[in-house]
Amino acid sequence: MAGQAASEEPSGEPDGAAGAAGERAAIAGRAGLVGLGTLSSRALGLGRDLALAALFPRAATDLFFVAFTIPNALRQLLAEGALSSAFVPVLAGVDEKEGKEAAERFYAKLRGAMWLVLIVTCAVGVMAAPLLCELFAAGFHARPGAFERTVAITRAVFPYLLFMGLAALGAGALQTRKRFGVAAFAPGLLNVAMIVCAFALAPVLSRHGIDPLYALAVGALIGGALQVAAQAPDLRRAGFGGPLALDLSDPKVREVVRRIAPMAIGLMIYEVDLVLSRRFLSQAGEGANSFFYYAQRLCDFPQGVFALAIATATLPSLAKLVARGDRKEVAVTAAHAIRLSAYVGLPATTLLVALAGPITTVVFARGAFDAVSVDGTTRALVAQALGIWTVALVRQLVPIFHALGDTRTPVWVSLLDLFAFVALALGLRGRLGHVGVSVAVSGSSFVQMALLIHYLRQRRPELHGGLWVGSFLKNLTAAAFAGLAAFGAARLSSGLLPVLGAVTPLILGLAAFGGVFLALGYGLGSEEQRTIVSGLARRLRRRRA
Repeated sequence: MAGQAASEEPSGEPDGAAGAAGERAAIAGRAGLVGLGTLSSRALGLGRDLALAALFPRAATDLFFVAFTIPNALRQLLAEGALSSAFVPVLAGVDEKEGKEAAERFYAKLRGAMWLVLIVTCAVGVMAAPLLCELFAAGFHARPGAFERTVAITRAVFPYLLFMGLAALGAGALQTRKRFGVAAFAPGLLNVAMIVCAFALAPVLSRHGIDPLYALAVGALIGGALQVAAQAPDLRRAGFGGPLALDLSDPKVREVVRRIAPMAIGLMIYEVDLVLSRRFLSQAGEGANSFFYYAQRLCDFPQGVFALAIATATLPSLAKLVARGDRKEVAVTAAHAIRLSAYVGLPATTLLVALAGPITTVVFARGAFDAVSVDGTTRALVAQALGIWTVALVRQLVPIFHALGDTRTPVWVSLLDLFAFVALALGLRGRLGHVGVSVAVSGSSFVQMALLIHYLRQRRPELHGGLWVGSFLKNLTAAAFAGLAAFGAARLSSGLLPVLGAVTPLILGLAAFGGVFLALGYGLGSEEQRTIVSGLARRLRRRRA
């Protein structure tokens, strides 16, 4: 199904202003496809988190989430983060200027280089696991056996990075050929594998005296391998299924490295941010890492499904417009993507803030996830949800800089973001504990967003506020009133049908939110709402035909 959906995108590239307008119209459709695939993955990820919350106590999930965070931190550099942002514009430029065969040769060379880098990185990571855990979770030394257990699980799960790097490279190649389906749906296989292993393998390991957390590491490795295997047929159809090549002297490979270098510095800043947040949480008592993680996963749902989908669908189009030197269309297309991101991020923020309690209760409150866990996660969710809209815009703004060939500005902005995070976390963690770390994350992301907008307008004066501010205010108004309606509906209905617990206020709150937001969006003339609705309608008509 995913491969068929992806193949529906036309392969030819339109020319001129009409073609650029067509590209903008196609972004919402492609983002919808990516969002649908990511939605399925996130839904499965939610199922995975439900399994972990119910089957494993807080003390165990604290350790696993730190162990899993360590290879995922490097994944930002060697997979979805720097690699994709550096690789996709270069490959799109080669495809645009030199043709299909040159792009395929370049991909083969880069894939060979990636195999080498990932294998070496995984070997070093396994050996350096104690040092890495010292950086991320020094606070675990206060719990007997917790630090040593974290080191062991980190070593077991670290090779997951190899599969994620290869999957990210394949996804980037498919994006340049406008094939988004498989890359969007394949990540769900990771969650399926981990769910199966949590239920089937963990009890077996426990009966044999083996740490059941190893079952989750095995699930991660199997799921990663399945993602790479799922991409292979579509890569062959797209022309990227040739043998590996290794040529580190190729100028285009060096161009990717040149682009990655400043991004790597920026991501090192991100890693410091991540290390400090996990270190602060490891010192905040039992459950702090778990509460923070579960709240983050709920916030990641709209960010990963919609905001990341828009950025993924936009980057290839922006890269080709930049390659053509069409500054006006670059600005118009970038503004279009920013408006779409705000249309998604603003209502997601108000919805999760308004319904944080019912959402946490309905999603997680079962098994080992007790009332203390509900309260801790709810408070972290409110604090982190305040930053969803800023993160959504940052995820769109950074790729715009990368498409323009500017990889330095996001680095400096990331450094300032780190300073903001550290200042806020140090000032708030003593009074608020793990909630203070969550507030620091949201506050620093606002600083990052504001600075990126400032510098982007300096780089591209044609990307003026008139292209997106009016739309932003309309969507902010709709989202704010919808959030108030949801909060009111949930509070008023909290005593109804007590046998259903928090399900009733959640359902009525969601209904109130959706009705008010869509009605106000229509009444205020939201262009993004019309674009998304018309794009979905066109896709449904094509499927029926």
